[in-house]
Amino acid sequence: MNPVLLIILAILLPPLAVFLKEGAGSSLIINIVLCFLFWIPAIIHALIVVTK
Repeated sequence: MNPVLLIILAILLPPLAVFLKEGAGSSLIINIVLCFLFWIPAIIHALIVVTK
């Protein structure tokens, strides 16, 4: 998948970007929990996962 598209998705919809990059796993669960708690940490986590 295009890295630029994944970065844009990481900013707008962090769990979707993590799912497209890593699939269903522990990173996705962590990101969903971060999304429910706070939005900014979820974005940061998604950016780390996507750019890794």
